[in-house]
Amino acid sequence: MAHYACLDRLQTWLDSYLNFEKLPQKNIFWLDTMAFLCKKCANPQHAAPAFHVAGSKGKGSVAAMIASILDAAGYRTGLYTSPHIVDFSERIGGAHGVFDESVYEHAAATLRRTAGALRQEDLPSGRNITWFELVTLYAFLCFREAKTDYNVLEVGLGGRLDATNVITPRICCITPVEREHTEFLGDTIAQIAAEKGGIIKNGVPVVLSRQHPDAKAVFARIAAERNAKLYAIEDIVQEIITEYVSAKEKRTEKSLKNNTSSDNINSRCASPRMRTTIRSSLFARPLEASLRLLGNVQAENAAQAAVAVKLALPAIDERTIEQGLENAALPGRFEIIARKKCNPCAPGGRRPFVIMDGAHTVRSITGTVQTFRAVFGTDAAHLLFACAADKDIADIAPLFKQGFSRITLTKPGAVKQSDLAALTRAFDAAGLRYTSSEDFAAAISDALCAAEQADVPLLVTGSFYLLAEVKKIIDTDAERAW
Repeated sequence: MAHYACLDRLQTWLDSYLNFEKLPQKNIFWLDTMAFLCKKCANPQHAAPAFHVAGSKGKGSVAAMIASILDAAGYRTGLYTSPHIVDFSERIGGAHGVFDESVYEHAAATLRRTAGALRQEDLPSGRNITWFELVTLYAFLCFREAKTDYNVLEVGLGGRLDATNVITPRICCITPVEREHTEFLGDTIAQIAAEKGGIIKNGVPVVLSRQHPDAKAVFARIAAERNAKLYAIEDIVQEIITEYVSAKEKRTEKSLKNNTSSDNINSRCASPRMRTTIRSSLFARPLEASLRLLGNVQAENAAQAAVAVKLALPAIDERTIEQGLENAALPGRFEIIARKKCNPCAPGGRRPFVIMDGAHTVRSITGTVQTFRAVFGTDAAHLLFACAADKDIADIAPLFKQGFSRITLTKPGAVKQSDLAALTRAFDAAGLRYTSSEDFAAAISDALCAAEQADVPLLVTGSFYLLAEVKKIIDTDAERAW
């Protein structure tokens, strides 16, 4: 991915504004400020029709898949996701990479000129502008500058008051809802769903993934109140079949209507892919795609993305949808990396895989561990884990009871607030053996070295911030395995 100096300058300027991602605070979400800022820039959020994606987990993958399908159909597509792992441009770009640097430069000039001309008393209720509001506005400005045909936007937090919720999309998607960010979104699934469901607009179709019954009931109520047609994946998709494929072995699973399991792929599989079949009366024939994004949850994400595009743009044919799904990728979502250079402590020249996944909830980590075992099939793997202080670590720790011969616990970098003492207590309670260190750089190096010495894959999960720190070390000597 290209690195642009203009984005470094922009980040330095943005850092003077309140960044919720780094310093969470309550009662800082309002849409009137975002609407005000957009109006000052001639409403760039309306420059192209959009797809809007909310949910607790999987929304970034669904957004990336939708954008990839639109790109395969020949549309110039903008994609806005968060967080970024290494480079700021990961947040804002085309379906498969960055725009020309001039797009970012011109949009940044407009953003800074607009914000710089504002006095605090000019803003709604005199409130300060936040970092995420400015970044979201910047995405809209980039997309307008790039003259996109369609834009796909991932919600940052919640939905109802998220800065992205100033758009009126062609269609919206809501991925599975879990208990998360309870201090901001509510203590129950129903309360959280009410916030996520805030993206549902009058008359705009909604595509739902499989949901907790309480969440589904909330979404059905909101959709009915807003005369929005609701499409539940379990009703519109009859079957999803996945088959992990390597040069030597394969593993078949079925989800939705059918569930089976079989043997694992050898841990030395080459370029793992997941052959996925999606059967639905919405399509002229079953979709057949070989996905780069692995795991049953990604197969269901693919179904949701395909349904959303087909409902919004029925003329897009099945082969185009398949091509888009096959091309879709997203950093930090079961991203498989093979180190190009040998670690000095492993003179034999081995190249065990490093698997990077930003999962940080019980459901998402469960899926990550299941996929890891399905693809690599080893009881001797190593784990590097860190998470933010607000995660459900008491329920997460037991998920690692099997399949890991070495566990390293640390902090997810220097930015995100964490509680390593509480993390180690949770792993103690789960009966797990581990090493731990407050020094995350040293812990990362030790974990990489140990996995290479043992010639086993290393799973890195729990936080996108942890992934960013790992990538700082290995990106200079690594290549993606697929």
